[in-house]
Amino acid sequence: MLRTALIAAALTFVSGSAFAADVAGLWQTPTNGGQVEITHCGNSLCGKLVSSDHIRANPAQKDEKNKDKAQRGRTLKNLQMLYDFTGGPTKWTGGKVYNPDDGGTYSGTVELLSDNELKLKGCIVAPLCKTQKWTRLR
Repeated sequence: MLRTALIAAALTFVSGSAFAADVAGLWQTPTNGGQVEITHCGNSLCGKLVSSDHIRANPAQKDEKNKDKAQRGRTLKNLQMLYDFTGGPTKWTGGKVYNPDDGGTYSGTVELLSDNELKLKGCIVAPLCKTQKWTRLR
């Protein structure tokens, strides 16, 4: 009986921590058909927009809503929109989220909820935050 309990506890520990192995991958956002590739950039996480409804319609789509007029000529495809997130293995903080829909940059957190679900939170100033859940594509 004790042996069975120990095995069950070990399996729970392994399966509970297994999803935290790596947040890197391609993630589907809930808006505009966005797909973001999250990678490790040194000791932090970063992410770039690889596809969206706007990019599929026009691969040369520019970052027209950027609050910095000098940046409006950048293409949305492969635009870095997540950067400087530190921490892990399941939660990263202190990063920035760029939103091409409004051209704003927000402080944020990234939390891996499971193998296939991520919670991204962006804040102008707490408590003025918006949270999205992203789904892993690969």
